[in-house]
Amino acid sequence: MAHGKSSLRAAWLALTGLSAVFLVEMLDNSILNVALPTIGRELHASTTALQWVTGAYAVVFGGLMLAFGAVADRYGRRLVMIVGLVLLGVASLATVFVGTAEQLIAVRAAMGVAAAMTTPGSLALAFRLFPADALRVRATTLISTVGLVGLAVGPTVGGLVLAVAPWQALLLVNVPIAVLAIVGVRFGITADDPAELHRDPIDVAGAALGTVTIVLALVAPTLFVSGDTAGASAITVGALAAAVLFVRRERLAEYPLLDLHLVARPLVSSGLAFKAAAGLATAGLGYLVTLQLQLDWGWSPGAAALGMLPQVVVLIAGGVLVRPLMEKLGLARAAWLSAGAVVVGLAVYAVLGRFGYAWVALALVLVAAGMRVVGVVAGVNVLRGLPEDRTTTGAALVDTASEVTTGVGIAAAGTILAAMFTGSIATTGWSAGQTAQFRAAVTVAGLVLTGVAGALVGWGFRRSA
Repeated sequence: MAHGKSSLRAAWLALTGLSAVFLVEMLDNSILNVALPTIGRELHASTTALQWVTGAYAVVFGGLMLAFGAVADRYGRRLVMIVGLVLLGVASLATVFVGTAEQLIAVRAAMGVAAAMTTPGSLALAFRLFPADALRVRATTLISTVGLVGLAVGPTVGGLVLAVAPWQALLLVNVPIAVLAIVGVRFGITADDPAELHRDPIDVAGAALGTVTIVLALVAPTLFVSGDTAGASAITVGALAAAVLFVRRERLAEYPLLDLHLVARPLVSSGLAFKAAAGLATAGLGYLVTLQLQLDWGWSPGAAALGMLPQVVVLIAGGVLVRPLMEKLGLARAAWLSAGAVVVGLAVYAVLGRFGYAWVALALVLVAAGMRVVGVVAGVNVLRGLPEDRTTTGAALVDTASEVTTGVGIAAAGTILAAMFTGSIATTGWSAGQTAQFRAAVTVAGLVLTGVAGALVGWGFRRSA
């Protein structure tokens, strides 16, 4: 049952379980945001505490993915995923007993651990279900589409639930989804073949350094955006130092957590570069457009949400593009062309976005379309380039690249805005000078993001050529 499926229908139970895993991750990224004001009132939470209600999940999730990916490649992807799903269900049930903001942060951190155990495995297990790349791409597209639907409807569903139920219900919804995922994975996917695992000792020092590097890299952007430049700079230096130590450790270790020779393979390194570019562009563009629509153009939050609809629609419906592009262009070419579309979309926004919403909408569509294709194809390419006993580590690398560059994209845009805008950006009634500063900062930020994303895509293209 682990290999040889000839169609998606033949693997429907497994794909149901894996789609449920990805749905939980996307819902947890979006559904709780709408409840933050309610949570703040009921738990008497400070602004910083509320920030960590969402931030704890993202930081723990991103920081532990690589370590748990390596564990899964040693002890079994299905086993680690099921354990993670059980943890998710228990942590979600614990929400009923939460009475303080600190307790909720702890629950969210536990959910982040569960997500780190389950999310990379969804791509790795989908990959091993099918022998053909075409079916692997279709399966990954299906799973990601389900998750993106959850991301898109999460805030709306959350608002409707809050109208009739307490905020805890938003996290309790994870329980039945986790049960569905456990059933699908347990009975739809056989246990890992020992021949597809490896028994090298776990590189504990490498895992610790890798986790510290990623956690610091995810915390620094949050501090930059909140205005703590000194703290963010110190943490950035710490992240760079930890990264240097991590690379040195992996080069010298007899059994490294992450074999850098495998990462250097053309399919792997190019796929990671394309995925990183897409994450950077999508996050940075979303951040800038949201501020532009509300602060510069004076749109209401509701109208701004509608203004982002082109991106949402393309992310959900754009899955239909993946298969035709792959069949016509091949996986490698489809990856770099879709990544190139992301760069073009950013450039359109940077140069023309100030001249009207039509240009903003075009930029959103181009970036979303590129992201939708490259998110699937680049991930499959990374796994194609790795041995079978390293596929979960590869999937974790893909997700980590996206998580880190998402934070970097927001931090870069926020830092440029803070440097070029005089006064508080959130105040109403800007002067003409402040308006000019904001528009210039948006242009500069857009061009900087375009340059970085373009460099990543160019390097990835050279590696895949």
